[in-house]
Amino acid sequence: MPEETKKLVIFDGNALVHRAYHALPPLKSKSGELTNAVYGFLLVFLKAIKDFHPEYIAATFDLPGPSFRHVKYKLYKANRVKAPDDLYEQIPKIKDILRDFNVKIFEKQGFEADDLIGTISKTAEKKQIYPKVETIIVSGDADVLQLVDDNTKAYILRKGVKDIVLYDEEKVKEKYGGLLPEQLVDYKSLRGDPSDNIPGVFGVGEKTAIDLIKKFGTLESIYDELRKNSDKIKEVKEPLRKKLADYKDQAFVSKMLAEIKKDVDMGFDLKDCAWGDYDKDKVIETFTKYNFNTLITRLNGSTEPEAKGGEKQVKANLKLW
Repeated sequence: MPEETKKLVIFDGNALVHRAYHALPPLKSKSGELTNAVYGFLLVFLKAIKDFHPEYIAATFDLPGPSFRHVKYKLYKANRVKAPDDLYEQIPKIKDILRDFNVKIFEKQGFEADDLIGTISKTAEKKQIYPKVETIIVSGDADVLQLVDDNTKAYILRKGVKDIVLYDEEKVKEKYGGLLPEQLVDYKSLRGDPSDNIPGVFGVGEKTAIDLIKKFGTLESIYDELRKNSDKIKEVKEPLRKKLADYKDQAFVSKMLAEIKKDVDMGFDLKDCAWGDYDKDKVIETFTKYNFNTLITRLNGSTEPEAKGGEKQVKANLKLW
């Protein structure tokens, strides 16, 4: 018989909140609370569950304060404009609703949500609690594409909260000129990333970075060939070789900043993320409070007897009509 595949869906909390906030008009509840980010997040949440029917769900969020990247490179994300307070005020509301759905939330001081996503996806893959666990990362940030592999896909919002693309390895290669997902870190080490203030190598653009990584494979290989002054590196024009040599330290700092960690000590256990049991009435009460009437019509739950002990428990399996 074929191996049974279980699905784990991970929601990139902060990235989705920011995307939803900027994509939707300023919706408000009856009491005047701004809820556009909450509503947009839930639209994506419900759509992902409908599309993938996961057995496991996790959500990750950033905590206030610097990450280890800020400590190592003071200018990391220094050009970011602080988001409005009414965006941040909606994050606790989203977390409360996720708890109503019994979704496990992961946060850790000093690390970004991406690092927790990387650790969760690779831990679930390595532990092989089931013969195969497929992970789908739901995000508005293309940074997570570096995590895509045979067992991991990325469900990325491109515009608003409705234009969403599912990336596998081939789709990533199409987007980045033939580069493999794991090579995107090396690509960004050369190209940089203005949105996160990752410097890269000054004077190296997108096409040049792709060409170099396709030719040499990794950042380390490029600098190994430079050190040896090999015939292969001599095929690179001298002005570019000089740029690479002059900004070597900057390139490796950029790689440290760009690479998502996959080994954060965070106590992840796949069993804690089992999806299916939640209090539907409590969710409906919250949706009503925020005037999310159209979302209420998409909930369809059922009450079933528990397998052991004869007690009843609510097993509200989410479906979209």
